[in-house]
Amino acid sequence: MHVVRAASWQEVEPFADQWDRLDGGVPFRSWPWLECWWRHYGSPHELYVLLVLDKPPSANAPGSLIGAAPWLLESSGPRGRVVRMLGSGEVCSDYMSLLALTGREDHVARAVAAWLIEAAEGRNDSESKNSWDLLELTGVASSDATIAQLVSHLTESGAGVHRRPGPNCWRIELAGSWDDYLGELSKSHRKQVRRVERRLLESGRAVLYTAANANELNRGLEILVDLHQRRRNSLGEPGCFASPPFDGFVRDVAARLFERGGLHLHWVEVEGRPAAAEFHLVGSDVVYAYQAGIDPEQIDEEPGRIINVATIKKALDEGRRGFDFLRGDEPYKAHWRAQPTPSLELRIVPDRAVAKVRHGIWLAGGAVKSWIKSGLNLSGMR
Repeated sequence: MHVVRAASWQEVEPFADQWDRLDGGVPFRSWPWLECWWRHYGSPHELYVLLVLDKPPSANAPGSLIGAAPWLLESSGPRGRVVRMLGSGEVCSDYMSLLALTGREDHVARAVAAWLIEAAEGRNDSESKNSWDLLELTGVASSDATIAQLVSHLTESGAGVHRRPGPNCWRIELAGSWDDYLGELSKSHRKQVRRVERRLLESGRAVLYTAANANELNRGLEILVDLHQRRRNSLGEPGCFASPPFDGFVRDVAARLFERGGLHLHWVEVEGRPAAAEFHLVGSDVVYAYQAGIDPEQIDEEPGRIINVATIKKALDEGRRGFDFLRGDEPYKAHWRAQPTPSLELRIVPDRAVAKVRHGIWLAGGAVKSWIKSGLNLSGMR
């Protein structure tokens, strides 16, 4: 396999049609998600996407994409040249990984590790344009075998690795009927759900809408932004959409994903008035509840519970195997019988003098207390 660094998005674009063969059905790894993120958050960083190809590319034959590391490079004074994931930061992408064709994961991990080792030593670029001092991996599931293989190969080269727990994601494993699912809830919660169904949904007082065309998508987005901002403002918080890059990113990626069936935009109206809205990413067989908003003036109507009832039931009816609430340990997630999926944050330093000096300064600081040094066996990644 041949590893090539793409330093501009134009160098990645020839592989757009091949990219989603590698994403494992996870929307956060998909081409639209990462391309939109780069457009809204990339500046002033350098692109550092590693393309793993079946052969060296040429002008007429870019090659077949076997794997990809969707990363960027930022220069950060004391930390030096830091490589981190596209999709990180306030967008809060989860389940990020080193991408690879099924069955080729270890080959891709080994090839990327070898390339990184040479880049850190300045051996694969005469001007050291690819050199790095720190690799930060966030939003990684602790069970991610491909990342574990990458880390193992890097530690074999003498790289230093520190890890710490990241935020849990919470997923409901769906199977059977709606009644089967309700039978798994606690008696008190099941009673509350039944009450919401009878009093609001079955009576027609509350109606679930799902955007079916571009006009409805735009309307749903306006409802979502309005409800989210009013709810967060009522709690003394600015709300996610107060950030222009985030607002632009969400609207951009919504349109892109909607075109290919990768987005469900839902909202609930109670007696004709929007009360709750949710932005769901659609994977191969899992729905991811990415963003939400509720009307602070209709709290007594339990808008959050209404839309959870309606959308979980819809996911079951569609044959989904999972409904994922994503990151955050809010108590309501466990009430719906969601189970935590632990994640990891990894900090990897190459076996290079300058990087080690910078790492030594970091080790002397107080921030290191929450990190655990890892050897070849990453107990959190088995």
